[in-house]
Amino acid sequence: MNTPEELKKIFSDCKTIAVVGLSSNSMRASNGVSAFMQSKGYSVIPVNPYESMVLGEKAYDSLSDVPQKIELVDIFRRSDAAGAVVDEAIGIGAKAVWLQEGVIDEEAAIRAAEAGLLVVMDRCWLKEWYSYGK
Repeated sequence: MNTPEELKKIFSDCKTIAVVGLSSNSMRASNGVSAFMQSKGYSVIPVNPYESMVLGEKAYDSLSDVPQKIELVDIFRRSDAAGAVVDEAIGIGAKAVWLQEGVIDEEAAIRAAEAGLLVVMDRCWLKEWYSYGK
């Protein structure tokens, strides 16, 4: 369980967010949450090999393809795919990983924490922003 201080730290320190699984479909949660992130001044980088542009930003096939420093990796993928994304987030030196609501991989969360990343799992970034991000 995350402390309020950990969540506040992520919201204040992680301004460049790679959203893995970001869809151009406005009906998808990844799109709505990411648009909200942009509206609050966060830099959103789409990571989805099936997209070229999302929310006005160039999409990348993988985290390692992103040319800039990523502070937070926000994961909108199935739980069984989250571990590989967490491993890639560790590899690129992200500060934190956020597994969205319904995305659960305990072993990946442990690996990330042991690598020094802040880890949030099975929580919605947008919902938590209203409590800790303002």
